[in-house]
Amino acid sequence: MKWRGIGIKWGCTEYSLAVVGLVTIAVTVLVIMNTENIDNILKLRAVEGPRDNDMTTDAPVLVDLTLVESAAVEGAVCLDGTLPGYHLDRGFGSGSNSWLIHLEGGGWCNNLMSCAMRKKTHLGSSLYMERQIIFSGILSNKPSENPDFYNWNRVKVRYCDGASYFGDMEDEIQEYNIYFRGQRIWQAIMHDLLVKGMDKADQGLLSGCSAGGLASFLHCDNFKELFSRHAKVKCLGDAGLFMDMKDISGAYHIRSFYNEVVTTQGIVNRLPKSCTSRMDPTWLEWQCFFPQYFLPYIQTPVFVLNPAYDSWQIQNILAPSVADPHGHWQKCKLNIKECTPSQLATLQDLRTQMLNALQVFNGSRSGGMFINSCFTHCQTEMQVTWFSPGSPRLNNKTIAEAVGDWYFDRKVTREIDCPYPCDSSCHNLDFEA
Repeated sequence: MKWRGIGIKWGCTEYSLAVVGLVTIAVTVLVIMNTENIDNILKLRAVEGPRDNDMTTDAPVLVDLTLVESAAVEGAVCLDGTLPGYHLDRGFGSGSNSWLIHLEGGGWCNNLMSCAMRKKTHLGSSLYMERQIIFSGILSNKPSENPDFYNWNRVKVRYCDGASYFGDMEDEIQEYNIYFRGQRIWQAIMHDLLVKGMDKADQGLLSGCSAGGLASFLHCDNFKELFSRHAKVKCLGDAGLFMDMKDISGAYHIRSFYNEVVTTQGIVNRLPKSCTSRMDPTWLEWQCFFPQYFLPYIQTPVFVLNPAYDSWQIQNILAPSVADPHGHWQKCKLNIKECTPSQLATLQDLRTQMLNALQVFNGSRSGGMFINSCFTHCQTEMQVTWFSPGSPRLNNKTIAEAVGDWYFDRKVTREIDCPYPCDSSCHNLDFEA
C-alpha cells in the first residue's frame, strides 16, 4: 500500500509544522462545505437524535461541525480566539447511552512564531475547519466496519490549541493575538457533551490519534471523573506513545522541543502531580509530558496502540534533519524498505525502548496493548487498518477486535508483534510514492 508524501527537509520547527495531520489528513476523506459568514458558522449543530434512516446503509455518514457557543464565556477558544468544535453522530439502540470521544491529532506548536502560523490553519482556528466530515474506522456507524462501537454516540473533537488540549495561559499573547486555552477547550466541550446526554452514559471510551493520543492519556483520569462511578470508562491512545529518546546524533532534540511546548503554553502546572512529584531530582517537571513517565500513574484502564516503527517518530524524533545534515537517513525515513542493515538495527532499538516503556502493563489485567511492527502512524481512523479484510493482524486479531476484547473484558489483550519485517499484514507508508 503506497501513500503520497511530501519530500521536504525538516528543520528545528519541523515538529510544529510537520503536524501529524499529514498522515491523518491524507487518510481521512473530508467534505468541505461553504459557509457565507460567521453567523452561519455559529448556527451549525450536530444531529440531535437517532436517525430515521437505515443505519446499515452503505452511504458514508457526513457529520456536521458543532461550535461550542458557550465556550467564549469561559475563554475556551482556539489559538486565534475562535470557538472550538466537534462532530457528533448520535448513538442508537443498545448504544444510546454509550459514548466514544475521539481527539483529533496534528502535532504541536512550540513557540510564538509557529503558533502564529498554526492559527491560520484548521489546527488553530475553527474558521478553517471542515463543515462536515466522514466518520470511518473507530467512528464508523456500520457494524461491518466497527463491530463493537458502531451504535455508540461517536464524537470527533477538533484540535485547535497546539498542545494536546492542555495549554493553560490566562492572558492573550497580544503581540501575536494568540490564546493558549487547550485545557479550557477540553472542559468546555466535555461540559457541552454532558448536557447533551453524556451525563447519563453507562459506558465511555476516550480515544485519540497522535497528539490526540497523547491527550487521551493526559486527560484519561479526568475523563473517568465525568461519569458515574458505576459506568465502565477506559482510554485508548493511538500513536500517542511519543518516546523520550536520543536521535541518531546522540542528542535529545525532542526534549528541547517538548520543553518549549510546555513552557510556551503554560502546561507545567497541569502535568500529572503523581509524575512530577516522583521524578528523579536531576530531571525536570516538563518531562512528564512524555507518556512513558506518567503512564504508570494513570488509574483508569488504558490501551496503548502503537506501531513499533512509528513513521512520525522515526522522521521527527529518531532521525530529524537537524541530526542528519547530509541526508543519509532521507530514504529510510520515507520508506522502511530503503533502510540499510545498520539503519534497521537502529530502528530495532526504537522498538526495544518502546517495549521497555510498556513493561508497566506486565501483570496488569486492566491495561491493554497492540504493538505491531508496521511503518505507519495512526491506525484507528482508517478503515483499512481498523477493521477490514486486509487489516493488520496479530494472532489473527484485528485492531478493532483487540480493542473490543480489552474494553469489554472478553480477553486480556497484550499483543506484541515480532520484529520487522516479519509482519506481512502491515500497511506500511511509502512517502516516496
